[in-house]
Amino acid sequence: MKTIGIFIFNDAEELDFVGPYEVFTMINLVRQHRGEADAVKVILISETGDDITGKKGMRVGAHMAMPDVTTLDVICVPGGQGARAQIKNDTVIKWVQAIAPTCEWVTSVCTGSMILSKAGLTKGKRISTFWAAFDEFKALGLEGDLQPDVRYVRDGNLVTSAGVSAGIDMALWLTGQMFSPAFARDVARGMQYNPAPPYLADVE
Repeated sequence: MKTIGIFIFNDAEELDFVGPYEVFTMINLVRQHRGEADAVKVILISETGDDITGKKGMRVGAHMAMPDVTTLDVICVPGGQGARAQIKNDTVIKWVQAIAPTCEWVTSVCTGSMILSKAGLTKGKRISTFWAAFDEFKALGLEGDLQPDVRYVRDGNLVTSAGVSAGIDMALWLTGQMFSPAFARDVARGMQYNPAPPYLADVE
């Protein structure tokens, strides 16, 4: 069974972690529907194990405290306004540095890439982040080859996604890699995830 850890913190963007959580937990629901055994354990990890409050006020409880997690198969690091505080948090950065080598996949959503970069995991790598944070990323002196106009980028075992909703696409792609593309399509169907936005953005 694979253990997927999603790091959560105060002022994280809610959909950054809720979107991947929905995808990854749907893996087991699809398998249960087929009469198959669970394949993943998904845990929410906060620095101390305490609840966190997201940027928009959602209060979320963690399953585990950061010091109690020493190995993972997948780590997912969300972003949001709170990511700026986390890149200054030596305890968090050292934990990410320690946990990443144990992981089959290291992932981020939105400005979670800033945390991975501060931990030294994005140097020389193609990465993505929230489109409006590109200049800030560079101004902070963080390393990584930012790729515009993409939903997610894979470079080796590093998978970074653009902002907010892009984390769902990243998690579905990763599900296809861990299991199969056909299974990932079943997970998307289980979520009724077939985006058809009513108002298409005109982004320059």
